[in-house]
Amino acid sequence: QVHLVESGGGLVQAGGSLRLSCAASGRTFSKNIMGWFRQAPGTEREFVAAIRWSGSSTRLADSVKGRFTISRDNAKNTMYLQMNNLKPEDTAVYYCAAVGSSTRVTIPLGPSGYDYWGQGTQVTVSS
Repeated sequence: QVHLVESGGGLVQAGGSLRLSCAASGRTFSKNIMGWFRQAPGTEREFVAAIRWSGSSTRLADSVKGRFTISRDNAKNTMYLQMNNLKPEDTAVYYCAAVGSSTRVTIPLGPSGYDYWGQGTQVTVSS
């Protein structure tokens, strides 16, 4: 069974930082695109960031560029999202996702492009 488990969410003051982790098990995702989405109450799930399997090829939503950094440690089968200078509008449930195909080269920007999902972790940013 494939599982993705997020951790690192919590309550933080505006301007603070959090580091989210996504630990995968059941298979290796070292060659698979992985990404982060977030969803606030009453909104659709929103693309945040994604990373390919090698090099520094990443995609970031405009709203988080300059503040968030996505990375991965393939030896640990783990992906990270470093979130700095957090704002109240960043408040949401953050979800880890992975593409099932190891041959995909184009980063999907919509949730339908990802096949595996974590349970989500709540990030709340206070003013």
